[in-house]
Amino acid sequence: MNFRLIESVLGWLLLVYAAIMGIPFFCALLEKESSSVPFLITIALTGVVGFVLTKHGHKEGRMGIREGFAIVSGAWILTSLSGALPFYLSTAVPSYLDGVFETVSGLTTTGASVIDNVEVLSKSILLWRSLTHWLGGMGIIVLFIVFLPKIGAGAVHLFNAEVPGPMAERVLPRIRDNATRLWQIYVGLTVLEIVLLMLAGMSWFDSVNHSFATMATGGFSTKNSSIMYYNNSLIELIIIVFMIIAGGNFGLYFLAWSRGLKHIWRDTEFRIYLSIIAIATLAISLSLWLVENKEIVSSLRLALFQVASIMTTTGFASDDFNKWPSLAKIVLILLMFIGGSAGSTAGGIKVARMILLMKLGWAELRRAVHPRAVTSINYGGKHVDSLRLNTVAVFFFLFMTIFALAAILLSATGLEPFDAMSAAAATLGNVGPGFGVVGPTTTYSSINAFGEVVLIFCMLLGRLELFTLLVVLQPEFWRSRKSW
Repeated sequence: MNFRLIESVLGWLLLVYAAIMGIPFFCALLEKESSSVPFLITIALTGVVGFVLTKHGHKEGRMGIREGFAIVSGAWILTSLSGALPFYLSTAVPSYLDGVFETVSGLTTTGASVIDNVEVLSKSILLWRSLTHWLGGMGIIVLFIVFLPKIGAGAVHLFNAEVPGPMAERVLPRIRDNATRLWQIYVGLTVLEIVLLMLAGMSWFDSVNHSFATMATGGFSTKNSSIMYYNNSLIELIIIVFMIIAGGNFGLYFLAWSRGLKHIWRDTEFRIYLSIIAIATLAISLSLWLVENKEIVSSLRLALFQVASIMTTTGFASDDFNKWPSLAKIVLILLMFIGGSAGSTAGGIKVARMILLMKLGWAELRRAVHPRAVTSINYGGKHVDSLRLNTVAVFFFLFMTIFALAAILLSATGLEPFDAMSAAAATLGNVGPGFGVVGPTTTYSSINAFGEVVLIFCMLLGRLELFTLLVVLQPEFWRSRKSW
């Protein structure tokens, strides 16, 4: 393995990361906040570590698949450790571990928080929380579209299950130019949402923070009660639209930009994605109307917002869904596992994988009835090979296994079984708020240190699509001298 190359790349990444921290630092200076000192210390430490790594490392040499895995995993871990310092040094959190939890939650766009009262935090700390979301959302796009193709075809094949649609096929041929356009789409949508939220009555600072969180499908809010605080139907509608957009395939948006909007509706995953949102909204709104006796318009408004929020794994709340009827809760739990579209900033198993799993299940049922029949699984008008189907099946198995293991470990900390399963699902799926003690009106502050470590791993595993982190945790990954 080319360790010198890994050091060099990680060093440059930390230098860029330190420079980005200058944004909340200058915010603290403008607002004359004491948190300017923690940011300055963090920038200095991160910059020094980055400089040392770049000097000790060597940027020349072949970057193989192993180097790519190591760099991707190392980047997320180092940025999480560094990004935790402002939270801890400013006393926004009581311990460094809490700071790591908050930062990992931000960068992985989970939105789970251990801070009980965010409204007392300084503006610079609030901005840093939201900025970690936005960087994490953009970072995932970079990892899929810019970085991974450079480490060889093996990495692209590994993630084919993540992007079985237009992302891999349409974006990879001209990777640099197309990645730039994807960044432009991401930034453009963020700016548009900021403007619309301001026009709807939200302050400029809140508009920036909530737009960062929305486009990254993160969920951090500047208010303790999240979007419930505003009680504004227009603000909710704007956020709903952008959550749904953010939960869609950015590669598909690129295709629509270059070839026309008609390509969006032609995409199988996008149609099913919208259909699931519509069906889930109808089911929950009927439940609220019939069981809770809410007005039908109010039921639709609450249901649509929460369905969009949970399915896109954003995690905003416009109501305390912890108190909703059982049917509504079941639907939301299912949406936590499904997640958004492939190639989006959302977490979860992803709609594309669920489609392939359903097709695979149906094919096996047909094979049981007609053993000699030749079955072929198609997706988007193209044949899906057995390797990709196997990857999807393995991903689903690993996802559910890790969920079960995390729930067991959390139960060992004293959490009730339902609370433990809810926390595991909400963090592994990068949703944020769950049910029970980690519901939309509470935080993760009641979970002990061991539980936090478990959830940190869940968030990282969920955001890095399981395989990347699991691969680097294998001893053979570091011992083998063979080139991958």
